[in-house]
Amino acid sequence: MPMVPMRQILDEAANGGYGVGAFNVNNMEQVQAIMAAASQTKSPVIIQASRGALKYSKMIYLKKLMEAAVEDNPEIPVALHLDHGNSVETCQQAIELGFTSVMMDGSLKEDGKTPRPYHDNVDVTKAVVEMAHAKGVTVEAELGCLGGIEDGHGAGLSDKDALKHLTDPAQAEEFVKLTGVDALAVAIGTSHGAFKSSNRDSFGKVLPPTLAMDRIVSIHERMPHCHMVMHGSSSLPAELIALANAFHVVGIVDEDPEMVLFMGEIYNLRDKFGYHAFLYALMNKKRMPNMQGIPLDQIVTGIQNGVRKINVDTDSRLAITGTIGKIFAQQTGKFDPRDYLGPAREANTNLVAERMIAFGQAGHAGDYTPTTLEAMKDYYTERGR
Repeated sequence: MPMVPMRQILDEAANGGYGVGAFNVNNMEQVQAIMAAASQTKSPVIIQASRGALKYSKMIYLKKLMEAAVEDNPEIPVALHLDHGNSVETCQQAIELGFTSVMMDGSLKEDGKTPRPYHDNVDVTKAVVEMAHAKGVTVEAELGCLGGIEDGHGAGLSDKDALKHLTDPAQAEEFVKLTGVDALAVAIGTSHGAFKSSNRDSFGKVLPPTLAMDRIVSIHERMPHCHMVMHGSSSLPAELIALANAFHVVGIVDEDPEMVLFMGEIYNLRDKFGYHAFLYALMNKKRMPNMQGIPLDQIVTGIQNGVRKINVDTDSRLAITGTIGKIFAQQTGKFDPRDYLGPAREANTNLVAERMIAFGQAGHAGDYTPTTLEAMKDYYTERGR
């Protein structure tokens, strides 16, 4: 089965009332993990790569990895998506490489940091739509600005500031009509990266971020056939955070200056990962990050109201890095990359499979006959864009 247009995967998800996870990749093990999870759960899947991933892996290597993925899993509908394209030229390059979907993130200027005026967003998105649809390629756009930064992309807004840049439902309706996009990433208070919330209770414990779910409901009421996208939707489960910090993943420990030491969490490490981890954390005086991601029940609410694509990256990073850290801490004689990349791949597979089940896409891989880019060209021509 060749890679399929993302538009078909989203259309079928809308017909079935489920969401589809879009998982970021940078290397072979991540591609293999996602495909293994899709095969185990019989799920259609969206694999996406950022500009940073393409630079890291080199475009041609990623292309060949994806060709191998679809050849090895002919029963799984797979879309290859460019995440956060910053210009018409970047999107064109991805299309020429064989991507079946691109995101033109016109919410930010080409530097990937500065918010772009609305009408400029309309113009650049429309230009990409006209170019991509002529080749049968799906286009995702973004309206409003998310918080945080990931992979060098983002306005760097705090979760509080991001609430000032939420997607306006009336403007979203106008934007979709003017541009003809296939999917719209909406800003509802989610953030890129690991630190998504500054909300705290009276004891200082971090609470989940405040999400404007009413915006999703309103957009869905205005445009029931619009495929919405939730970015920054990793859930950051406690067990992954504990795993990463038990084995000294310093990038997570040192990033948040407000993290505090919870001795109760330190002692929980003893039960989860053994006495060695407990001593290691205690001797290093680990500060446990009290991070909160996007609760799965809120993602499910989004799916029930028109969200069809859910972006997940940080959860995978935690699963991979925490597993590698554990092996390095517990098996100091290991130096063969297979000894730690193999278990990391397995941990990522398990994480992705859990998300596929939670989003409802599990079991739907065989529901439909995959279409082609050529067929989608005809579809867009008949539709008028």
